[in-house]
Amino acid sequence: MKLALNLSACAFALAAIATAPVYAQTQSDATDQADRNDETVDSNIIVVTAQGRSQALSDVPIAVSAIGAEQLQQSGTSDIRELNQLAPSLLVSSTGNEANGSARVRGIGTVGDNPGLESSVAVFIDGVYRSRSGNALSELGPIERIEVLRGPQGTLGGRNSSAGMISITTAAPEFQLSGYASATYGNYDQIRLEGGINAPLSDTIAARIDGVYLKRDGFYNDVVNGTDVNNKDRYLIRGQFLFEPNDGLSIRVIGDYSKKDEACCAATFVQPSFAPLARLADDISVLDTANAPFDYPGTSTPALTSTANPIVPVLLGLGQNPAALNQSTFNRDIYVSPGRSYAGQTEDFGASIEVNAEIGTMNLTSITGYREYSNFQASDTDYTQVDILYRAPNKNAGAREFKTFTQELRLQGSAFDDKLDWLIGGFYANEKLETRDNLRFGTQYGAFAPCRIVNAVNPALASPTSTGCLSAGGRAALQAANGGTGAFGAATPLIFAGLDNLATINDKGSILDIYNQKSENFAAFTHNIFHVTDKLDLTVGLRYTHETKDFNASFTNDNTMCPTQRALFTPLLGGPLNALAAGLIGLACQGNSTSELDGVTLSDSRSENELTGTAILSYKPTDDLLIYGSYSRGYKAGGFNLDRSALTSSTTVNPATAGTTANLQFDPETVDAFEIGAKYSTREFSLSVAAFRQQFSNFQLNTFNGSVFLVQNINACSDSLAGADRDASAATGTCAPDNVKYGVVAQGVELEASINPINYVNVSMGLTYTDTSYENDLVGRDTGAALDPALRLLPGDNLSNAPEITATASLSYTPPIGNTGLTGLFYINARTTSDYNTGSDLLYGKEQDGFTLVNARIGIRGPDGAWAIEGWAQNLFNVDYSQVAFNTPFVASQQTYSAFLAEPRTYGITVRGRF
Repeated sequence: MKLALNLSACAFALAAIATAPVYAQTQSDATDQADRNDETVDSNIIVVTAQGRSQALSDVPIAVSAIGAEQLQQSGTSDIRELNQLAPSLLVSSTGNEANGSARVRGIGTVGDNPGLESSVAVFIDGVYRSRSGNALSELGPIERIEVLRGPQGTLGGRNSSAGMISITTAAPEFQLSGYASATYGNYDQIRLEGGINAPLSDTIAARIDGVYLKRDGFYNDVVNGTDVNNKDRYLIRGQFLFEPNDGLSIRVIGDYSKKDEACCAATFVQPSFAPLARLADDISVLDTANAPFDYPGTSTPALTSTANPIVPVLLGLGQNPAALNQSTFNRDIYVSPGRSYAGQTEDFGASIEVNAEIGTMNLTSITGYREYSNFQASDTDYTQVDILYRAPNKNAGAREFKTFTQELRLQGSAFDDKLDWLIGGFYANEKLETRDNLRFGTQYGAFAPCRIVNAVNPALASPTSTGCLSAGGRAALQAANGGTGAFGAATPLIFAGLDNLATINDKGSILDIYNQKSENFAAFTHNIFHVTDKLDLTVGLRYTHETKDFNASFTNDNTMCPTQRALFTPLLGGPLNALAAGLIGLACQGNSTSELDGVTLSDSRSENELTGTAILSYKPTDDLLIYGSYSRGYKAGGFNLDRSALTSSTTVNPATAGTTANLQFDPETVDAFEIGAKYSTREFSLSVAAFRQQFSNFQLNTFNGSVFLVQNINACSDSLAGADRDASAATGTCAPDNVKYGVVAQGVELEASINPINYVNVSMGLTYTDTSYENDLVGRDTGAALDPALRLLPGDNLSNAPEITATASLSYTPPIGNTGLTGLFYINARTTSDYNTGSDLLYGKEQDGFTLVNARIGIRGPDGAWAIEGWAQNLFNVDYSQVAFNTPFVASQQTYSAFLAEPRTYGITVRGRF
């Protein structure tokens, strides 16, 4: 679907009011919130805490979407991924592990699977910072409201909110006995049970406990191993106490535990029927591994998965079922290596104490939190039936463990006859991160890897079932070349030996790699609103952040063939057989998987000091209209790439001696943002409009090039590089440090509207136009270093997963049914997007055409909502789309692509009751 069709779809969705989310609360929902908080004087006022104090949404001069409990229930939202349908500028997705889930706001977010990279969109649950966005990809239980703040939140959100912030407030205890329960059954044998009870224990203490259990079959069918993948099997328990001895003191204590035992995340091959450019190069030989993927296939060449790609016959020869290479991208039958698994486990638990106290005319808020989060995920890491690369299913499989303590203090009050609303505060965080990995070459790597070399010489000679991928006849032909001197001259026997050496690398690699990172973060901040007149406000905020990170790593590895290969072929580097020698070393030492690192330990540290802040001028010409203009600066911490492959820039050198932790470091990302906006709000109608421009320096990018993950800062040069940032050389395209500028710009316009045209009807609409793109003349770090050649398609193009157009709308209708006391429910929402590329390297063939997703719910409710029966469907029209397309690991000469698919249609029935 092309952009014009998507714009038509947007227009239809908005005009027909038959699509996506709700941004403002319904009248009854706002009334409930007013009663709970006693913060409102009008049932249409929505109260948020986006500026560190309770304010009406219409009075907050920043771009924020507030979603209340009723909309969340109607839309079926149970984790942050489902917020996509409720906020047009937000996109939440996950890739090879749900723990790596990424949230993007206005097209900006952290990309990739490396836990060393912080989040661009900070997530707070009940005021407690979650270490990574993916930590919130789990059941949340009952929610009071969710606020999605757009743009950098560097003053109150702190570091790692350079793109925005998601603030989730769960339902608190109340001083009235109540309880609820719900049961859901859906397709894929989905069973979801939820329940809770709230009780006053005394006049001053209330308690509640909530629980959720969810189990569902997987969307993928592992044909080889007879199991399903991408299933759900998880639960959450949360208990709370609320102590309110008087009107001036409130203490809320929360403890929660959740666990997931799930197999995730499988992928399928990308086919031209889905991505038309997933084809072989037409201007460059498919054997030119370095350049073929960057050639635009302007003609209808064969599919990347066809036998015209020389690597495909090798896969077939080693046992790959051809169905995986020929079936539709969205055929969810997968062909996993025998005995390999995607099994994983996640545990997340913690506790927090929030104290709100009146101290004279001032208000003190203290939020103390401690959390532990752990995850491991086994994988058939090459996503083929050939056993090339794997992680065994144990506690070291791509594992990460976070232990995080946070303390925030805020003191807020007024001065000068309420002309100044001031706020000062401090924040401390201590986070310990440990990652462990057991990534190993598979039992067929020794048969597969030599074929990569033989294909580069002559694909006709490849014999996957022969040692070194050469049959006796093939060896004889090569030896007889050049009049009997051999195809490679005197080095011909050495080349044969190198191929045979590769053939011995089976089930070798990491036994256990451990990375530890301890970070400490201190911050002091102030956020002040000056009421210049009754209608004009000036808001000024400033935050100072000091952060240190201490890093250490240790390795155990049994791949002894890497140093053997390097010793044999280093003398050939730089000569006529350079490419061949480098390939024989590289395939033996891929990702610096070498016994040279066995027993090696590394350590390093870094520190940062950053000032962030905001300045906002807002004006209310009438009680219903607010206009504002703002500047804000955000910051995302630098850190360490927790991946041994980055120790060196080339596998031709020994990482134990030539590697350095300096290569693992990446710089902090900063953003300067400018915004103007307006908000109009009455009881029946609300509209908000914002126009923005955000300039990112040292933008942090993580991308997979088919062999290893690359982490690089992205900037631009104010001087022309004459196309040197688009070539295949890592040596060209440098820039003088004084001429380095921001490398990424996000700019656009957002509109959100809500209307209550008649009783029982609420309609909401949203439209976001975002041009989130790389500048031309790109470089790497702010030293002016050249851009990595694997990123040569980035200059001047849009970022991945950043559609220019996103439109959302929703309709809810809750009419009474006669005089029975019963009410009906009809709810429908939709989200439509224009085309975008899902690959962080923007390679051709990773495009996603625009699409529209529709969710719906219909039901009947008893008097006062005492019970309800609802039928629902997510992805109602079973739209096929992918979350991310990526380079299938090692499957080249011309790289094939695989994709993590989004969920298909799900539907079911929910029965709920409450008292």
